[in-house]
Order: sequence, then C-alpha cells, then structure tokens
Amino acid sequence: MHVIVGDAAISLGLAGALIGFGISIVAAAGRRPHLMRMVPATVILVVLAAVVAVITMESALLSHDFSVKYVAEHGRIGTPTLFTVATLWGALEGSILLWALVLVGYVAIVAWRFRDRLEDPMVSWAMAVMFGVTVFFFGLMATSSDPFIALADPPDDGPGLNPLLQNNAFMAFHPPMLYLGYVGFTVPFAFAIAALVTGRVGEGWLVETRRWTVFAWGFLTFGIVLGAWWSYETLGWGGYWAWDPVENASFLPWLTGTAYIHSVMVQERRGMLRVWNLSLVCATFALTILGTFLTRSGVIASVHAFSESGIGPTLLAFFAVIVVLTVGLIGWRADALRSVGRIDSPVSREGAFLANNLVFGAFAFVVLLGTVWPLIIEAINDERIAVGNPFFDRMTMPIGFVLLFLMAVAPALPWRIADGEVLRTRLFWPAVTGVATMFASLLVGAAGWAPVLAFGLGGFAGAAAVRQLVLATRRHGWRGFVGRTNGGMVVHLGVILVAVAFAASNSYLREAELRFAEVGDSATVAGHEFVYRGAETIAWPDGRIDDQLLIEVDGVIETPALTTFPFAGRVLGAPDTRGSLVDDVQLAVVPTEPGEPVVVRVTVQPLVVWLWIGGILMAFGTLLALIPGRRRRPTAPSTVVRAESSIDDSREQLVAT
Repeated sequence: MHVIVGDAAISLGLAGALIGFGISIVAAAGRRPHLMRMVPATVILVVLAAVVAVITMESALLSHDFSVKYVAEHGRIGTPTLFTVATLWGALEGSILLWALVLVGYVAIVAWRFRDRLEDPMVSWAMAVMFGVTVFFFGLMATSSDPFIALADPPDDGPGLNPLLQNNAFMAFHPPMLYLGYVGFTVPFAFAIAALVTGRVGEGWLVETRRWTVFAWGFLTFGIVLGAWWSYETLGWGGYWAWDPVENASFLPWLTGTAYIHSVMVQERRGMLRVWNLSLVCATFALTILGTFLTRSGVIASVHAFSESGIGPTLLAFFAVIVVLTVGLIGWRADALRSVGRIDSPVSREGAFLANNLVFGAFAFVVLLGTVWPLIIEAINDERIAVGNPFFDRMTMPIGFVLLFLMAVAPALPWRIADGEVLRTRLFWPAVTGVATMFASLLVGAAGWAPVLAFGLGGFAGAAAVRQLVLATRRHGWRGFVGRTNGGMVVHLGVILVAVAFAASNSYLREAELRFAEVGDSATVAGHEFVYRGAETIAWPDGRIDDQLLIEVDGVIETPALTTFPFAGRVLGAPDTRGSLVDDVQLAVVPTEPGEPVVVRVTVQPLVVWLWIGGILMAFGTLLALIPGRRRRPTAPSTVVRAESSIDDSREQLVAT
C-alpha cells in the first residue's frame, strides 16, 4: 500500500508541476495572463502530492514496512523513533523527497504572497522557473531516484541508518536546516531570471526578494553551524571543519549568498552593480545544485556523502543548464544592465561593497578550485589526488583578514565620498579597541602573528558593530536592533565570534595520547589533570553497546566510549567533551587489544564554545534583520537613480511594500 500511494503521489506531483510550468509559460510568453488564475489550484495539487509522499514514507519507516526498498535498506526495528523519522533524509532517495517538500512549500508561499499579482509577467515567469525546478526534482523521484520501489521478498529487518548518523540528535535537525537554506535560494533565482526575461532589470525584483534571500541565508548559516557542531561532538577527531568536499559544497553558496546580501544594497541605493547582483544570486542557486551533485552522485568519498548513484549526470546536466541560461540571459540584457550611477570614490560605502564582492568571489573561487580539482584530475588522468587543509588554510587566511577589515570599515563609510574627519570620528575607538585586543592577547600568552592579527581585527570589527548598534538604539530605542542594517550588525558580531574562536582553537590546539595501565593512573595536559577511574559497559535498548572509560578531568568524571553497533557490524568512537567559556577538553578512546593499557586521545582547544555562541547569534541577527526596520530616505545624490527606478517600477507594477 505504501508503494502504491507513494508512487501515485509522486506522479500526481510531477503532473501538477508540469501543468503549472506550462500555464505559467503560456501566460507570460503567450500574453494570456488570465491563465494564471489556475495556478493556485495547481500549487495546491503539487503541495498535496509532496505532503502525501512524505507522510507515506514516514509511515513506512515508522511501521517498518520492509516491502519498501528504501525502508529495507535504511530502516531497522530497533532504531529510536527520532532517528527513524530522520531516516527520511538519511539516504539519497529520501533526501530528494525532503528537498521536493521544502521546494513546494516555497512555491506555495510565493503563490500566496503574490496572489493578487499572478498575472504580472514578472511573477508569471518567476512561477514558471519555480515550477520548472519542481518538475526536475519530481522527475528525479519518478525515474532514477524513486523512493517507493517494492520488494517482492522483503526481509524481516533492515540494517538501519548509518551508525554515524544516529548517535547525535543534531542529525535530526542539521539536514532540514540546510535544505531550508539551499532550496530557499530558488525564490530570488526565479525572480532574477524573470527580471532578465522580461527586461525589467531595475531595482523592483530586489525589493521583492531581499527578505526571501535573508531567510534562506539564515537557515543555511545555522545548518552549517549545526553540521560543524555535529562533526565536533560525534566524530571525535578534535575538530569541526576539515574542508571536506561536502562541507565546502554548503559553504560555497553561503559565500556567494553573503556577497549578494551586501551587494544588493548598492543597487537599491545607487542603481549600481546590477550585473554583480544578478550573477551572484544565480551563482548561489547554481552552487546549491552543484553541492547536491557532489553530495549525492558518489563522485567523492566523505562521511557526509551518500553512496554512488545514477543521478549524478542528471544533476550535472541541470547545473550546466542553469549556468548557460544565466550567462546567456545576462549577455542578452547587457545594455539594460548598465549602471546609471558610478563609484565616485573607492573610499565610500559602494566602493567597500564592490571590494567585498571581489573578496567573497575570490574566497568562493579558492574553495571551489580546491574542491573540484581532484575530480578534474581524476577525470582527465584517472589519477587520484587530494587537496588538504594546508592548501585551504594558506589560501583563505589572507582573504579572511581582508573580510574582517572590511566588516569594520564598510559600515562606517558614507555613500559616494568619505570625508577624512568623519572616518576618524567613526573609526577611532574601534581601531583603539582592535589594538588593545592585540596587546591583551599577547599579555595572556597568545603567540603567532596570524591569530594575534585575527584577534586585533576581530576587536576592530566588533567595536565598529557595537558602535553602530549603540547609535541606533540611542536614536530609535529597541528598534535600533531590528531591520536589515541593525540586524546585520548583530550578524557581524556572530561572525566575529566565529572568526576569533576559529583562529584561537586552531592555533592553540593541544593534543596528547594518554596510556593508563591501572586504575588511579594520572597525567596532565595543558594544565588539566586526568585520572583513570575504571571502565564499564552499558547496553542500550536499541542494541548499541557502550564500552566506557571513566576519566576524571579536574575532578569531574567524563565517559568517552567505543560504541558497538551489532546490527551494522561496526565499532565507532563516542567522544566526551567538557566545554567551558575558556576551553574545551575532548576525550576519545583509542582501540587497543585486550590486556593492553587503555589509550585516550585528549584534545584541548580554547574558545570552541564561542563558535556555537557565534552561530546562534548569527541566527538571531538574521531574525532581527527580517523584522521591518525604520524606513530610510534615499540619499540625495541618487535622485536620478531613484527616478529611473520609479519609472521602471511603475512600468513593472512590481514593487509592493
């Protein structure tokens, strides 16, 4: 029954998406706007199909219906309920199903948001693009990524989810957060393509999509932070970011999306950087598809990646179509995309944002090159190579320093031309704070020019952000924390915390392997005392067996373990971490032969907890940025730009505030 209902839902969703795509194309291109009145019914059909398909799969997982191939390959009777539910996105076919559900959710919200303007060609084309993307993902599920395949001879039980994915609750939340971010970029992409197709490339489409972009960016940010947190707590290697190709796949659209969020302000205020903004938003969506290809094609080996599948060529072809379509449309509209304004001085707000675009673009290029270069070499020479942490660390470090500097300076710069006296007034105390931070770090024992410089730039940028928030709250009270600009300053503070914590935890990491032959043996690492207090075995109801060591750390018992998953035939480490605002102490058991001394790998890293605090602060700042703030009058020098934009907007009938 699950197979029949699931396949019917996918077929219904594919048919509905095709109908919606056809209606939108005909309405926009065929000058029959009245056809768009049928779109709401089509959207309801597609949403209903996706919801039924997901509920059907969850029902099959929770009822352990092993006649469904997906359940037989990834489900297990003894798996805890939380991870049974999360099995939906724990493997290839189910993850595509979740992607489709999130996508149709965005389609439905866009259709409702623009329900009174569906006949506007801009909205019609945007809906056509979103329906087209929906057709692609439902088409995957109807062909090479079908989650509802029946088994003629179902087993009595399955192997269960990958053990790595069911030993930390973050697994249940990290992928959905990423998907809400990944898929959310479909909305600004759709309106960007619509603007290019209709030739209405003024500022109207930006106004309509900026909150959608911030919303998607916020979820992507929090999803990346949760993934790093999961890696740190689960894998026991003492780190949280390894420049893994799949980590990079989520980081790439974050970089271009961040550049776009900043760059779009220049177009709104000065009518400039139109090509940049269209290119960035389209590149962000394209990189989400590239990330999907890297994760789900099997071309890379990663703890995050799914096994080899047949959808790789299809995803790569879809990525190529997006790139060719975007480049072609931008080239076609080149004359209309010429900026009506110009940068009067490089020392200005718009000059800083252009520099911001260049730096983020360089960052994305370095990460992309390091990620795909091994694949290119393997495809050409059939030779496997690896691009490791040294490459990424060496290439991205100077870029990170420049970004921290721009974070401090850019918000203080006025539009058009900066006055020296104004800059001295706005940057004096932030600069003093940065220098004081560097000296303070040296006094507490910091060493090495790179981390000390990172601390100084972090203090500089942090003080600049705090200054902006203080001024805003003095003028507007609590509303000084809301709105895109002020919420963005809170996000900046989160980014600064992450950058400083990243520099400290990587630069001053201490590692040691401790051997304990008898109960009561002790050792000291980085000022922390470790005492071996014995071992115990715990059998869990779901079949896991934990062989724990009892290690006293500064008087508190910690319990790192080796966890045996009998149903999967695997033994995995289960590290234990004692965190504080100053440093983290992580312990991981090193497997040894019976009768040998127990071995514990100890990792001491300063300020790790501030990574997670910074990530939470970034999410909170994103929420504040989504709340409408105080409206600002356009700057006087941009009157001509606003006049042109007003003409465009009147003609487009698009801007609805």
